[in-house]
Amino acid sequence: MTKTEIEDAAFRVWGRNFYRKTSLSQLAKELGVSKPALYRHFICKQALTSAMKERFLDDFADSIRTDFVNAPQTNDIDGGINLIVQSIVNYFARNVYSLIYSVTNIYDQNIEVYSISEKLKSRNVDISTLEHIIEKKYKCDQKVIQLVFSTLTFLMVNFHKIKNTTENPPAGEDITNITDLINKTIKNGLNMQTQNVSLDFEALENKIDNMTLNAEPEPFFKAVAEAVAQAGPWDVSMEMVAKKLGRSKSSLYGHFKNKKDMLRRLFVNEFKRIIDYARKGISLSEKPEEQLYLGIFSIVVYLRLRPEILVSLHWFRASKLDLGKPDKDIDIFRLFEYVNIDSIRNATDDDKQRISHWIFFLLITILMHPTPVLHVKQKKMIKIDNLKVQNNDIRLLYKFITQGLGGFTQ
Repeated sequence: MTKTEIEDAAFRVWGRNFYRKTSLSQLAKELGVSKPALYRHFICKQALTSAMKERFLDDFADSIRTDFVNAPQTNDIDGGINLIVQSIVNYFARNVYSLIYSVTNIYDQNIEVYSISEKLKSRNVDISTLEHIIEKKYKCDQKVIQLVFSTLTFLMVNFHKIKNTTENPPAGEDITNITDLINKTIKNGLNMQTQNVSLDFEALENKIDNMTLNAEPEPFFKAVAEAVAQAGPWDVSMEMVAKKLGRSKSSLYGHFKNKKDMLRRLFVNEFKRIIDYARKGISLSEKPEEQLYLGIFSIVVYLRLRPEILVSLHWFRASKLDLGKPDKDIDIFRLFEYVNIDSIRNATDDDKQRISHWIFFLLITILMHPTPVLHVKQKKMIKIDNLKVQNNDIRLLYKFITQGLGGFTQ
């Protein structure tokens, strides 16, 4: 047994449950050895996790380095973007556990994006190369670049989920197809021709702001959401919820069978409420381009009023939770199929779900990382009008969803 074999097993074993547990006992069982045998190679678990981080960065950098060097040299800007995207996709398509490692650790903030960027640069891979190439043709900022990487991440995760690649390695044709889909989505979004459509964003936002939100959620669900937002879905406990309610843990069993039932009912309940509110917003217009924005902004308003749900959904999208089979009629990831847009209307059922899920994923990304707006006053940096800032972010998100980078052509 070598260090490399231990690292491979760790990526595999801990990746299966999205790093919910990182037990050396699990790892030893996978390898068919005793825990003391692992200590002959790594003095502690921290030493192993540090080695895994370096191993991931080494392998990733080795895989994409050549394309990152060649891409800026091409005269075809879109071709350069495609080359870098293809390079990243090729690596993560063939290395599902590396994707799980990177996504889980970044979203859980065990690894900072800045740290990854600096460590890749020390390995002669400048991840900002993609941004520099994009800026040659498209007028966009860091928020758009974030949406590009989020789109790539979401579609790669969806690809592995659909293809069940932990059991069945993807075929070359599958990798080609997902690469094409990612490049098309980044370049064109939903391929809506909205250049000649002038939306009155403020008027649409006012319609949603004036729309009545249903009554406050039941105290039990509100307490569950607050506890999940605080501790995350894996570490939350029924004791924490009971404490927030000022009750005993035993009193919760009159409402929930167990923790799994508690979490499932929380998300099912909130999905229903969000869907109802968004559909109400969509119904305020008969124009497809307005319907899409009204649906998106409805969710924004709902989550602004329920920040604990926003944080809980952020946990939920970054975690693999087994909450049981969802009810078909409350699947939030089919919400936008009711918007009369060609690219949605003509899509397969699976593609409709993927599109809605993608929009929702990007929306949570924007809301969890709003653009800060500061101005200098008496040599002090002061935060101003964050609500308007977030509205501008949502408008930018709409442009990216409908047109991709094509909406930002200089």
